[in-house]
Amino acid sequence: AVVGGRPAKTSNEQKRKPSRGRYPYSSQRRTKRPRITPWASTTADASQPRHPASRSRNISAMAQRCQFENSNEVGVFANLTNAYCLVAVGGSENFYSVFEAELADHIPVIHASIAGVRIVGRLTVGNRKGLVVPSSTTDQELLHIRNSLPDGVVVTRVEERLSALGNCIAANDYVALVHTDIDRETEDIVADTLGVEVIRHSIAGQVLVGSFCKFTNLGGLVHPTTSIEEQDELSSLLQVPLIAGTVNRGSEVVGAGMVVNDWSAFCGLDTTSTELSVIESIYKLRDANPSRLVNELRGTLVEAIP
Repeated sequence: AVVGGRPAKTSNEQKRKPSRGRYPYSSQRRTKRPRITPWASTTADASQPRHPASRSRNISAMAQRCQFENSNEVGVFANLTNAYCLVAVGGSENFYSVFEAELADHIPVIHASIAGVRIVGRLTVGNRKGLVVPSSTTDQELLHIRNSLPDGVVVTRVEERLSALGNCIAANDYVALVHTDIDRETEDIVADTLGVEVIRHSIAGQVLVGSFCKFTNLGGLVHPTTSIEEQDELSSLLQVPLIAGTVNRGSEVVGAGMVVNDWSAFCGLDTTSTELSVIESIYKLRDANPSRLVNELRGTLVEAIP
């Protein structure tokens, strides 16, 4: 039936209970809770960083994972010291952003190539005092690197049959291990340019010391099959603690699989949490203070400039 232009309610519709609004099946009305981020605090100081990542970065530097065009061999495409960082040209922005986020406030990150190729980490060797590049480096590349490096860092081009200097030489700011068959002239140039004591040695029977070990002024990682006796001998020669280990989920090529200085390290994406823990422990990265270290190094470089 129609009453006043509207259909009359049936008996079933008259018995239906009135709706309780938005939540008809809830006995209590729901209230909207305030959204609280995990790092927010009502008593937080405005001067403190809000994001937990930025807070931890200010406290201590840790090892980072990254990848260069699907390659985990970070040490092939980068060379990191306490005064500068060389990275290969033509990589992805993700690769560069990892380095620049950690290093740009302290040391220059230089995009470069050597002899037109991008394996700058395997072709060069350096420390905070200098950089040695092979004779295949073009004049334009050498000029670009010299202009980009800090004042006081010496760059030398060397004639060497074993041109992959990063595979044949491992160095920190005080001592260098070199391939047993390297030329005497190259040995003298490395000693003068880097200001280090040069030692001819092998690691676990491998003459490519730059590929199978990586050491800084605070510690070092060597080939996993290195005996305890050899570790003790190398540790006494280098005057830093050493440990046998791997990177990138079991890779023995620790020199090509990572780059490290006194306050930061960069490994491949395949590096396990156990390997990262060993790296952070032996290189003492948990207690690193990059600002203090860089200021000390700058003071030393300024004093060394005639």
